[in-house]
Amino acid sequence: MRIGLIGTGRIGSFHASALARQADAGSLLLADADPARAARLADRLGATAAPTVEQIFTWGVDALVVSCATEGHADLVVRAVRGGLPVFCEKPVAPDLDRTLAVLREVASAGGVLQLGFMRRFDAGYTTARELVRSGALGRLHTVRTTTADPSPPGADYLRTSGGLYRDCLVHDFDMVRWVTGHEVSEVYATGSDAGPPRFREAGDVDTAAAVLTLDDGTLVSSTGTRCNGAGYDVRMELAGELDQISTGLDDRTPIASTEPQGPPPATKPWAGFLERFAPAYEAELAAFVRLVRGEGPNPCDGVEALAAIRVAEACELSRRERRRVAPAELPDL
Repeated sequence: MRIGLIGTGRIGSFHASALARQADAGSLLLADADPARAARLADRLGATAAPTVEQIFTWGVDALVVSCATEGHADLVVRAVRGGLPVFCEKPVAPDLDRTLAVLREVASAGGVLQLGFMRRFDAGYTTARELVRSGALGRLHTVRTTTADPSPPGADYLRTSGGLYRDCLVHDFDMVRWVTGHEVSEVYATGSDAGPPRFREAGDVDTAAAVLTLDDGTLVSSTGTRCNGAGYDVRMELAGELDQISTGLDDRTPIASTEPQGPPPATKPWAGFLERFAPAYEAELAAFVRLVRGEGPNPCDGVEALAAIRVAEACELSRRERRRVAPAELPDL
């Protein structure tokens, strides 16, 4: 098997390294808008570098991993599925909802295989939380709290094309709310603050956000996020039921300190970022894609499944702008 990977920046390099460690993945063909960067990574991994992105298709591969800048995702996914290639694509598949729907319609029309990169579905903590909730161990679930906090803001160039804090960051929390609880979001109310670095206001984005979600069974969810959490990278989910409550992301590296005299000590080595925190999940995600390509496993997160979380993120952005409650059902769908 020969897998092509387009985009050898930070996340692309991580994915290529993960694939290179998997015996079943076969050989790797790497390409990037910067050919020299792809060549350096190929030399390090023992892979093959293509001089152009076009060569990925003309040389021929059995599957494609898309990890380039967001604006390139849609065209590459469509081209791949039209050519019969299974595709793994980092989220988002497109910068906005209308383009996302257009891409997913192309995938369906071509009978294509698309796996979206929602890596938290492969994290041990979230997987255990899902099992406990679905088993009834917590009793009736009444409250869910999620948070995603980055230790430092991204650059201005990234912010201009990221799609905003809800679409780029909290979409992972929204996916986990659905995946863990088994329920859909029926309504959102969201707000945000751009009181931090000026680059957020210049990009029309917010550096800190909060949303209250109501699930279809009445469970209430509060989701918060920020780009300015100097203590470290903090991703947690708390689920409270009538019988018990649990937390994911709470360990000796969680960047939070207790003020209680007998509380746990602060983390001596807090998580630095998402690649470190979710490294095993990223590995498992790519292993699942390899199994999918080989016909040995199901698709763990196809485009339609990922769309539900994307529509919640879009509803939150609409709610923030218009300062009102929004039902995802108001938004376009397939």
